[in-house]
Amino acid sequence: MNAPFDRSSDLARALSEAAPSSLPSSLFGLPDQAPHERVLLAADEQTGLKAILAVHSTARGPAFGGCRFWSYDNELAALNDALRLSQGMSLKNALADLPFGGGKAVIIKPAGQFDRAALFAAFGRAVQSLDGAYITAEDVGTTTADMLGMQAHTQYVSGIPRAGAFGGDPSPKTAWGVFVSIEAGVRLHLQRASLDGVRVALQGLGAVGWHLAEFLHKAGAKLVVADVDAAKVARAQELFGAQAVSVHEILTADVDVLAPCALGAVLNLGSVPQIRAKLIAGAANNQLATAADGDALQARGILYLPDYLVNAGGIISVAREYRNEGEEQAVMAEVSRIAGRVEELLGRVKASGNTPARESDIWARSKLVKPA
Repeated sequence: MNAPFDRSSDLARALSEAAPSSLPSSLFGLPDQAPHERVLLAADEQTGLKAILAVHSTARGPAFGGCRFWSYDNELAALNDALRLSQGMSLKNALADLPFGGGKAVIIKPAGQFDRAALFAAFGRAVQSLDGAYITAEDVGTTTADMLGMQAHTQYVSGIPRAGAFGGDPSPKTAWGVFVSIEAGVRLHLQRASLDGVRVALQGLGAVGWHLAEFLHKAGAKLVVADVDAAKVARAQELFGAQAVSVHEILTADVDVLAPCALGAVLNLGSVPQIRAKLIAGAANNQLATAADGDALQARGILYLPDYLVNAGGIISVAREYRNEGEEQAVMAEVSRIAGRVEELLGRVKASGNTPARESDIWARSKLVKPA
């Protein structure tokens, strides 16, 4: 049997054989960003684990970010996702004023049958091998049960239900942060006093998207929804009176607000010219394919609220749980303060002339230092 956490020979082979144009510009990080401090390739032949644990920055404290469990086209795509997500966590945690740096993990979903509990146990041992440089939690494709099972193998995990104490699934907190950001954007950019009658397109009805739909419906918003799961769409139609469109039409729906709540890079060269919403605020990470796409949105009069600003509710929740200082009412109040950061960002944009995406990047980078 292989050593528990061998470097992946498959990834090395892919890097050596890939065409130059398909290679990441740097294995150490992303263009125009500080290099990653550490990237661990963890593989376990017995369980089928292939994971990438990316520690972008520990300037503010240990790197904290969730674990994504996904089927990738290839290992290079998984590596790129890990680098983008972990860098985004540095910015997210900094803007949220959390005493943590940025990190992220991705697990490449094995083909065929596999023992999920054993695989996540192996992943937990990989997390433990970093000696606290990285703390993990839920993300796309992972659950509270996965995190609970990892506790026997690592102490560096959060997002776990605890009897009589704050903790568990952070998705409602993520959704609440997006909701209060939409409220702020509607008020400041669309000049509307409330969400009553505001049309919102929701791309994705996963854990966060569904909670966001509940909040929006309760506030009187009119929902347009799309998801690959037809049952979720049908349920949204029944419970929220939502209008259903296909996953190919949701980005270009005739709405006031677009809320991407699926995967990243949906705002790109192809989609941006077709978007009809005047405000974009959603839970998905890395919504912009490139910074230039943020410029293009601004040129069209579309306000894009950066994802790592508005979707920080989840990391606030698991961070407070991890530090054993969480309490429902206090954490919800902390998440609600994201709305104030949206207002501050728009003030900074007005003063600087930058786009929201570029100004938030400057703002976040200025906070990538050890908290006072």
